[in-house]
Amino acid sequence: MDYMKIYEEWLNNEYFDEETRKELRSIKDDPKEIEDRFYRNLEFGTAGLRGKIAAGTNRMNKYIIAKVTQGLADFIVDKGDEAMERGVAIAYDCRHYSYEFAKTAALVLAANGVKAYLFETLRPTPILSYTVRRLKTISGIVVTASHNPKEYNGYKVYWENGAQILSSIANPILEKIENIKSFTEIKNISEEEAKEKGLLKIIGKEIDDEYIEKVKELSIRDDIDKDIKIVYTPLNGTGNIPVRRVLKERGFKNIIVVPEQENPDPDFTTVGYPNPEDIKAFKYAENLGKEVGAELLIATDPDCDRLAIMVKDKNGEYVAFNGNQTGAILIRYILESRKEKGTLPDNGAIIKSLVTGDMGKAIAEKYGVKTFETLTGFKNICGKENELERTEEYKFIFGYEESIGYVAGDFVRDKDGVISSMLLCEAAAYYKTLGKSLLDILNETYEELGYYREKLISLVLEGIEGQHRIGRMMEVYRKEFPKQIGEVKLVKYIDLEEGKEFDMKSGEVSDSEMPKSNVLKFMLDDESWYAVRPSGTEPKIKIYIYSKGNTLKESENKLKVMEEVIMTKLNSVE
Repeated sequence: MDYMKIYEEWLNNEYFDEETRKELRSIKDDPKEIEDRFYRNLEFGTAGLRGKIAAGTNRMNKYIIAKVTQGLADFIVDKGDEAMERGVAIAYDCRHYSYEFAKTAALVLAANGVKAYLFETLRPTPILSYTVRRLKTISGIVVTASHNPKEYNGYKVYWENGAQILSSIANPILEKIENIKSFTEIKNISEEEAKEKGLLKIIGKEIDDEYIEKVKELSIRDDIDKDIKIVYTPLNGTGNIPVRRVLKERGFKNIIVVPEQENPDPDFTTVGYPNPEDIKAFKYAENLGKEVGAELLIATDPDCDRLAIMVKDKNGEYVAFNGNQTGAILIRYILESRKEKGTLPDNGAIIKSLVTGDMGKAIAEKYGVKTFETLTGFKNICGKENELERTEEYKFIFGYEESIGYVAGDFVRDKDGVISSMLLCEAAAYYKTLGKSLLDILNETYEELGYYREKLISLVLEGIEGQHRIGRMMEVYRKEFPKQIGEVKLVKYIDLEEGKEFDMKSGEVSDSEMPKSNVLKFMLDDESWYAVRPSGTEPKIKIYIYSKGNTLKESENKLKVMEEVIMTKLNSVE
């Protein structure tokens, strides 16, 4: 792309409003900034769009939203009148421009004769997934950048089953987007006209009421201590109302909300980087927890599809659980409770991503429940759930991944912070009746099944140079990976870009059952393993390291050795 030429076009074309052109004039003497904003189109894929909010083709703004939505509309129009009439449900979070982007999308759809259902106010992402299924729309859109910093926004597309689109849908939509040669090809309509024609409908709280009832139906037991003291923070996002409502209606009496983080705030003033995986996001919750004597701290991310927790230990300090640990606790609670109640199916299944740890799988095995693995991302986990539903061979129970996303039930096809908050609080309240905390339960599980430790390393490499270096790292590691780490030999590795699995002992090469993807996974002969992949949504290369030992110390020592060997190799790549 000739970025300078495109910059000039945006700068001088009256199609773009004065505010946009003024912003572009302000960077006229900054060639590097111009290049970064215009050297490519913001990439549309299965994860939709995500980028910094600003003018430019490589940024999130109303023009890019309109263009992508026109591509989606063209794809739906090709499917005929029924698909157009079924329409698209649209939700949005609390970020800067989220409502404007959502409304832009709704009006572009309406202008193309595709019915748009727009939520009256912000909503958690999982409610959109539920809405697509409930209203039987052909598609859904959520405007959110999840846990990214305040400068970002995003746009995710869902299909009729309520799950995020897979490449079979994303690729033809991308083709339609690429066929749009000029912004003037994008259709538009006024809000008044769209409403008059019945092409824009506003969704209110009736959907929330149904959704909350469905969430409560997932409750497994009521012989729990509802007086347990829990501090909750929605991190100034969309979770505040639905999470508190479901816990209140379940009878929890002591849910204390962090006041500074209760209401939506697009600047995330109290937290900066609103990712509950980062322990710094719990600062306010920890302080409040100590003040009120809470046993459990829970946090949902800004679009309320993920959940993180901290649990009070014997010394009154709070210990953070990672996604693997929380997932394992939820699996144990769900499976042991359903077995006790006689509701555990004989053909039960859980689904996890291939970079998620194996402790949940070990627990599932104990209960005779099958574990399926997919590529990273809930679009793949729920894609597998959809497949299990079609074949009826297995009954889906629970899906999760290490990045603190979990779902149970069959009415939401994405990770769900509302469902997981309710089940997690229920688990904590149940184990409390046995005189145990979630930390006690985790340690018991380690004692029984082995000590699993893990570390996720994310190397952030921004801009064009960063993108190139990530590519070189993957290329070099693919050819020159270590065959042994410490005393432990590599027994198998999977290269999903090639779609192959290599057995190091027999020399056998087989086809992988997973779709092709730029992921490398290496298995050692003591059940430790690691994986390397570029992030699909951020300028990062991610390294997932997992060790297993008979004691905590043994497992932690293995983890250190693995990290040193892997990172030395990666960091040597210029």
